[in-house]
Amino acid sequence: MPRSTALNRDTNETKIQISLNIDGGELEAFPSSKFWDSIDSKVQTNGEAKDHATQKSKSQIIEVDTGIGFLDHMIHALAKHSGWSLRIRCRGDLHIDDHHTSEDTFLALGTAFKTSFTQSTSALTRFGSAYAPLDEALSRAVIDLSNRPFSVINLGLKREKIGDLSCEMIPHCLQSFAQNAGVTMHVDCLRGDNDHHRAESAFKALAVAIRQACTVLAGREGEVMSTKGVLY
Repeated sequence: MPRSTALNRDTNETKIQISLNIDGGELEAFPSSKFWDSIDSKVQTNGEAKDHATQKSKSQIIEVDTGIGFLDHMIHALAKHSGWSLRIRCRGDLHIDDHHTSEDTFLALGTAFKTSFTQSTSALTRFGSAYAPLDEALSRAVIDLSNRPFSVINLGLKREKIGDLSCEMIPHCLQSFAQNAGVTMHVDCLRGDNDHHRAESAFKALAVAIRQACTVLAGREGEVMSTKGVLY
């Protein structure tokens, strides 16, 4: 069964579209949306195209556009090292601040992640853990696909902002993802001097842990890795 989904998340504060395939490969088309149809028609008319946070290979399609450059960069790293194909775009009330856009993007991403694999939890590895360095920074991430939303995030960021993204929103984004994904997640930056490096190493560690947890165990088909007999 394909582990993929596509969804819209519309509020008065943000308009978000996501298409996610946690195994990489092709992506489902976005659901119909009057808001985004009008945006797309203007883009085609004006010839505007964005290549920021876009990467295509034989196994992955990644296109991220939230309106916040550093947020795009972190989502791009998360998708790349998780092995996902991901197309995500958001238009939010950035004239207020970055809070609604970054929070809602990760709430929507968590929902898409949960929806993508809960139809097929058979033989899921379930637990994943990883370390990832970036120069002097080193981060550790541990995740449990448990349907028990809980997160402990400690990145030790000191700057007010990285690019246009408030540093206080970076752990909150990960907390929002855990909430809607229904996962238990611990992410810690163990050392590092540069806040960009600390944040990016954390996202990369989480990505590798997610990829491990989502792996299907050969020979365990039909089994669920839980004493309860169910995960979701």
